[in-house]
Amino acid sequence: MYDLRCMKSNIMKYLLQAEAIAPFIISVVLLNMLPVHFAWWVWILLFLVPDISMIGYVVSNKVGAFVYNLFHHQLGAVIVWAIGVLLHQPQMELVGLILLGHSSLDRAMGFGLKTVEGFKYTHLSEGKK
Repeated sequence: MYDLRCMKSNIMKYLLQAEAIAPFIISVVLLNMLPVHFAWWVWILLFLVPDISMIGYVVSNKVGAFVYNLFHHQLGAVIVWAIGVLLHQPQMELVGLILLGHSSLDRAMGFGLKTVEGFKYTHLSEGKK
């Protein structure tokens, strides 16, 4: 019985990871449609910027989780992008799409929103013991 529950848990984990690919692809397509152009290596740097939010863990797990989740929550990314679309602000659209793409790729790789227990604890896993 334990093996069956473990197998179901793993299937759900991989299903959630696979599901995260769609918003990632959508964000990449929409990024390419923006009238904002950079060299290819700048896109890579911009894509990694949301991980600077890990700096909050220097203060505490609670502050770290809050700051990290603020920059990695997909709803927040969509809201920033939508405001950019409504206000005709390509730079704001860019920020929202980078946040969405980054957080989606994180989810696809098995990383999730952080909990206050510590950096290794996410909504997708229980952390490493």
